[in-house]
Amino acid sequence: MTASRAQQALTAERRAALIRLRLAGVRFSDPRILDLGYESRGHASKDFVRALEQHREEEAAEVATYRQQENERLDALLEAAWPQATKPSPIFNKDREIVGEEVDMRAVDTVLRLMDRRAKLNGLDMPVKAELSGPGGGGVPIGPVGLAELRTLIQAAGDPDEDDTDDDPREHPDPDDADDNRA
Repeated sequence: MTASRAQQALTAERRAALIRLRLAGVRFSDPRILDLGYESRGHASKDFVRALEQHREEEAAEVATYRQQENERLDALLEAAWPQATKPSPIFNKDREIVGEEVDMRAVDTVLRLMDRRAKLNGLDMPVKAELSGPGGGGVPIGPVGLAELRTLIQAAGDPDEDDTDDDPREHPDPDDADDNRA
């Protein structure tokens, strides 16, 4: 059964007061929260969660509206730039004779930026994965290590394009680090 508008208004008012008290750090069992009309600490907690969920749903609806408006704006801009980016235009020499045809590269750049903006707005791009690995692609050793070993690991990581993964850097320690190995 749907609550009346008056009841909905009272509930919204009570929830707003509850949220203000919680933001101030007031516990659910505090008499000020129970004086709002909650039977118990548990009822106040459940209503607080409901208020947050309702707010989240309202926020999601606003985000969807914003996203739709931005997509419509991007559509209009893309429609304006597309012909210059896709249809070759004549190229004239100084005598005003046509010497070739070419697409407008500035328009192409604009189209690409609009497409990139749309992908970001709609979450179309895949997240970038990064993986940290130790020497030879193995696991990164974790535990107490000395400065010399850290330097060795850093040297072993080196340039990812270099093909020097055959040598184990621990076999050839840096002589300057010999003092760091003493404990």
